[in-house]
Amino acid sequence: MLDGAARIGDLVAAAVADGQPALAITDHGNMYGVLDFYKECRARGLTPIIGTEAYMAAQSRHERPVRRGRIDDTGGEGERGEKLYYHLTVLAETTQGYRNLIKLSSAAYLEGYYYKPRVDWELLERYHDGLIATTGCLGGVVAQSLLADDFDAATALAGRLQDIFGKENLLVELQDHGLDAQRRTNPSLIRIARALDARSSQPTTAITASARTLFAHDALLCVQTGATIPRPEALQVRRPGALSEERGGDETPVRRGAGCM
Repeated sequence: MLDGAARIGDLVAAAVADGQPALAITDHGNMYGVLDFYKECRARGLTPIIGTEAYMAAQSRHERPVRRGRIDDTGGEGERGEKLYYHLTVLAETTQGYRNLIKLSSAAYLEGYYYKPRVDWELLERYHDGLIATTGCLGGVVAQSLLADDFDAATALAGRLQDIFGKENLLVELQDHGLDAQRRTNPSLIRIARALDARSSQPTTAITASARTLFAHDALLCVQTGATIPRPEALQVRRPGALSEERGGDETPVRRGAGCM
């Protein structure tokens, strides 16, 4: 809930005004806004893409890593350095895919809840039909392996996702929000896409909210990450990563639209 404050009506209106043909919803770990989003998109002649950015356990949804230090939406750290959860974006391509999204979301809460509602490899294999997945943001299992300088592990994990969702339904995700970690991992992600003969996905358009909305968004992120807002007026033109620098180098950025860690 502290990852963003976008209003469905405003986003759909902005997408329509910008001439976009479609808009996706990928809330973290839930599908609460799907019905309102679908209805609003249909009413405005926009194609709705239904998805979720799932929280994913490293191996099993039943595992309970021992927490070390502070935890927020980035996944924190377990005592052995692993994250308590990772991020994985999944989108419904078909009606069956939408039904499977519901199954995944429900199982994540009923069977995998540990700090966050988590899915795992077993659930993905069971409910993959009709879904498109990406390798995820910096918080995903693939990028995390790259950040740990383990290219082979990252390639193996991407390959495992491809085996589950299929060659045409697994996208290697690229993001560039001016973060050093993204500059570091993107070339390796391109290598992985070529090695797996996989498609790559990169956002082509971003919808910028008003300055008033950006301030509220940044305030929510500060609540989540423990950061502060020293000069409210500066947030309206803040570059990616600036809040991180003010916190002393923490990797969590102030985000504009897509992208998370």
